[in-house]
Amino acid sequence: MEFGTLLRVGLELMSALFIFTLGLGILLLIYFYISDITQSKQAIRRNYPVIGRFRYLFEKQGEFFRQYFFAMDREEMPFNRAERSWVYRAAKDVDRTIAFGSTRNLATNGNILFMNCAFPTLAEDAVPAAPVTIGPDCKHPYVAKSIFNISGMSYGALSKPAVQALAAGAKQAGCWLNTGEGGASPYHLEGGCDLVMQIGTAKYGVRDSEGNLSDEKLRQMAANELVRMFEVKLSQGAKPGKGGMLPAAKVTAEVAKIRGIEEGKASISPNGHPDIRSAADLLDMIDRIRRVTGKPVGFKVVLGSQHWLDDLLDLIEERGPESAPDFITLDSADGGTGAAPQPLMDYVGLPLNESLPLLVDKLTAKGLKDRIKVITSGKLITPSKVAWALAVGADFIVSARGFMFSLGCIQAMQCNKDTCPTGITTHNPRLQQGLDPVDKAQRVANYHKYINYGVGLIAHSCGVKEPRELRREHVRVVSENGRSLSLDDLYGTQPQRH
Repeated sequence: MEFGTLLRVGLELMSALFIFTLGLGILLLIYFYISDITQSKQAIRRNYPVIGRFRYLFEKQGEFFRQYFFAMDREEMPFNRAERSWVYRAAKDVDRTIAFGSTRNLATNGNILFMNCAFPTLAEDAVPAAPVTIGPDCKHPYVAKSIFNISGMSYGALSKPAVQALAAGAKQAGCWLNTGEGGASPYHLEGGCDLVMQIGTAKYGVRDSEGNLSDEKLRQMAANELVRMFEVKLSQGAKPGKGGMLPAAKVTAEVAKIRGIEEGKASISPNGHPDIRSAADLLDMIDRIRRVTGKPVGFKVVLGSQHWLDDLLDLIEERGPESAPDFITLDSADGGTGAAPQPLMDYVGLPLNESLPLLVDKLTAKGLKDRIKVITSGKLITPSKVAWALAVGADFIVSARGFMFSLGCIQAMQCNKDTCPTGITTHNPRLQQGLDPVDKAQRVANYHKYINYGVGLIAHSCGVKEPRELRREHVRVVSENGRSLSLDDLYGTQPQRH
């Protein structure tokens, strides 16, 4: 066939394809027009058929355009680009330095500033943070070596490869991993890391057929040497006053089997523990779990009303220090990884900058600060935030979202759905395939390493030998008039740790 004939046939085919595509497009426009003008659920689409659909498209895509094109490095919420970028670089073990000055506005109200010493700690004088024993009077106390650890994230809320990567990464890093309220799944256990078994209001993993706490299940769990501590979850930052919420789409057959619930039905935990209705009940529960397991037991809480805390500390004083929890995990009321009602996420509970000094000072006033270790969480994903928490009085810091970023989380804000594009919070096999547990485990360990390195840099700049020697005197916070105040002046002096 001659070239001219081939060209003519090709042009005719292209012309036919164009006409077909144009006709199909016109039919689709007619369909959308009729569909929009006859429906009654969305006023915009009915009043502006076809064109009105773009409003919903732009609304949906707006958050992504803001994230990548419009928001400045320090503007985004809940985590800005500068914070996320530091975690990504740390996890990938690439250069974490910056040039030409900080993009952080140092005069912004609430900003923290560490007070460098004229004679900083030299490398030969620096020492690693000393291990801390939690529950020294327990049959099986826990000697915790890492300041920075992985906060509670359940299998179900997270995917199988995400949990596998966290567990293996925690083993490499030498830190603990909290199971979250979904219980200790096989994927938490297979990594070989230290585990904190969380007991939520539904008591998944340690409940009997009626949903009550089972001593037999507690013994079985405690028999595993990887399970180092038990944490009774009273509340969490994402939803103070509301139990765990796992959407139906994420309750797979395996998740349902592990939790002992119905497949494909949303897992909604009670608002609180039916058997913990007072400070006395809480101490009784802690005592029961500690006697049955022989391991340290504490509780997790978001502080709001403080009367119950005063009652608890008075009761400990009455019963004796041996009745006290071995630790308190204090969560900040500014969100978390799980699904939550927006009114609770936005408006309920105290943020960490108020609740942490309040808790530490109350424990100190009662002489219980050494007996009860303080673990804290809440957007503490960079060395500066971790160092701040240590200076205020925390003994340990845990993070969920920081470690999610180390896995590759892009803050797509879809944790409550089954559509996470990075495979971290979805059970969709197609999306999970992008998450390699072996590669991501190394990134988890890298992130942990550089958090500790960064906290050490700050501590040595302040003239102390190791991070736990940071005190409130080493930190100032910017006030409304642009001047800074020492945390000593703001909160009061924190006594030395023993």
